[in-house]
Amino acid sequence: MKEIVVLSGKGGTGKTSVTAALAHQAAHATAGRWLLADADVDAANLALLLDAQATVAEPFVGGAVAVVDADACSGCGLCEAACRYEALICDAGGCQVDAIACEGCGACLDRCPSGALALVPQTVGTCRRSETPYGALHHAHLDPGQENSGKLVTAVKRRARAQAEAEHCAGLLIDGPPGIGCPVIAAVSGASLALLVTEPTVSGREDLARALATVTHFGVPALICINKADLYPDGAQAIEDLGAARGIATLARLPFDLSMTEALAAGRPVTVQCPEAPISQALAELWRTLQARLAEVTTDSKT
Repeated sequence: MKEIVVLSGKGGTGKTSVTAALAHQAAHATAGRWLLADADVDAANLALLLDAQATVAEPFVGGAVAVVDADACSGCGLCEAACRYEALICDAGGCQVDAIACEGCGACLDRCPSGALALVPQTVGTCRRSETPYGALHHAHLDPGQENSGKLVTAVKRRARAQAEAEHCAGLLIDGPPGIGCPVIAAVSGASLALLVTEPTVSGREDLARALATVTHFGVPALICINKADLYPDGAQAIEDLGAARGIATLARLPFDLSMTEALAAGRPVTVQCPEAPISQALAELWRTLQARLAEVTTDSKT
């Protein structure tokens, strides 16, 4: 099974809009059915463009936080002194834990002389499976204030891969998170191919450079897609030159097209809302080219 992950070095490049259009194209692929996953769990909004109807929701248990047994606590304050995250507040009446500040390191447990503290696993989000006109979508919701270390991303991918393999799907299309942190590493892990969507700006170029370094570090073949390339041709050329210097091809230069705005307002992929628009034609060609490149990749997703 092949796996394409769509990334961007920064937010706002049009990554999710591109992924939605590719999902529509994948739904009409003749080489087999594709499943979908939204790995941007901090702001999972691919479902908004795919008319997703949730069918399964499961709580996700992440890290643990300290919990105080008030009856056993003496209020000595040793745990507060040991906490590097200022998550404990102690006085003569006992201790309180700031669950958002607590990192679950366990230092307070080690210092507590009365055994009044325990680390308790916390539900930090929800994993969901939805049905869309373009295939099943696995996505998630991270609760407010919770940290995205990549564990929830991995959980989403694991569920999506399990269904894709069980149903003998041709591949898995993943809308990844922006940036280069742990969630991105979790999203790109084991992918067959990474498509990096950027924009022709200085910040777009510099953030793309960091994202490319991250992807290539893990040995995942990368390709570049420049969105709104015609707004600043010199900037687009600089990005293409950056990729060429690293042996990475620019697969598409997408035009600026107000049809994309119309599609976003309608909550549909632009290739569905405005199939004859220049941006839709360019995205359809991008999918065809992606398939040709994917055929050259010999490794399937594994982790």
